[in-house]
Amino acid sequence: MDDTAALKKTPLHALHLSLGARMVPFAGYDMPVQYPAGVMKEHLQTRNAAGLFDVSHMGQVVIKAKSGKYEDAALALESLVPVDILGLAEGRQRYGYFTDENGGILDDLMITHLDEHLFVVVNAACKEQDVAHLQKHISDTCDITVLDRALIALQGPRAVEALAELWADVAAMKFMDVRHCRLHDVSCLVSRSGYSGEDGFEISIPADKAVDVTNRLLEHPDVEPIGLGARDSLRLEAGLCLYGNDIDTTTSPVEAAIEWGMQKARRTGGARAGGFPGAERILGELDKGASRKRVGLKPEGKAPVRGHAKLYADAEGKTEIGEVTSGGFGPSVEGPVAMGYVPVSHAAPGTQIYAEVRGKYLPVTVSALPFITPTYKR
Repeated sequence: MDDTAALKKTPLHALHLSLGARMVPFAGYDMPVQYPAGVMKEHLQTRNAAGLFDVSHMGQVVIKAKSGKYEDAALALESLVPVDILGLAEGRQRYGYFTDENGGILDDLMITHLDEHLFVVVNAACKEQDVAHLQKHISDTCDITVLDRALIALQGPRAVEALAELWADVAAMKFMDVRHCRLHDVSCLVSRSGYSGEDGFEISIPADKAVDVTNRLLEHPDVEPIGLGARDSLRLEAGLCLYGNDIDTTTSPVEAAIEWGMQKARRTGGARAGGFPGAERILGELDKGASRKRVGLKPEGKAPVRGHAKLYADAEGKTEIGEVTSGGFGPSVEGPVAMGYVPVSHAAPGTQIYAEVRGKYLPVTVSALPFITPTYKR
């Protein structure tokens, strides 16, 4: 049997083919990695104008308390994530992560307070295990519903103008706001967020209307379709983690430098401190520090340093200290960029270490993240 026949397809699959996309397997789906323009032009299109991404492979989940009260749904989910969800205002979204009993990360996710329930977006590769995790731990007090909807991301400095042609009120939204609206006479859910480092939006659309809304946005002269290749280089320049590469069950939120996702209420001394899996380790690392840290890395020269490259303290490759988790060429930075884990003794920006590439030890400088200046609308 043709391997592609076993892959799932998003509601926009036929549209990708009509636009000349090169398709690849990703998280069990047949997804566009690039269009005829190519990854470099797609990346710069998003940084300079607006790019449209199909992210329908991600999981969209509604968590609703059986009592009908938002507070009950929020407290239930707080038992699984170290995030202040009870204090999340209606129509607002927050980044978070499921942790395990060892303080590792099971997945990262976006959490929205929507009406009297929670709307959660999880990663494609993890969505089945995430839903099972929710069912196992909170289904006694909450109903968990997986939605059959498309999800697109419109990212870049011209994204707001393009979307405003369908819904003028979008301009008033701030970063991490979420609103119900009608686009092209279709009921949609829009968040002012994304994973590119640029201002932009994610739009949840009924599956049967996804092509209509997407085509309407692609009619705008500043909007072009963007594949997974440029999505990866954009998020890498923005210093954003990719689950399975930069974070997983072997990394804690503190090691991963995403402890900013933990609000005061869930930290030691907070109103609802702890009470989530792995709290002892995570709160301990917040207090005393972790032994290693995710950092930015800038290789010298033009050769990219890819994921899984070993990192060394010395040019001879005698003292191994860590590993690259993501790496490639940054079109906006005009040079190679990477991220990886190193001991805190080597984590200060400006520290020179070495990466092994094809048997050679190349100089790499530890760099502050992100590599570009984000343009989120605060």
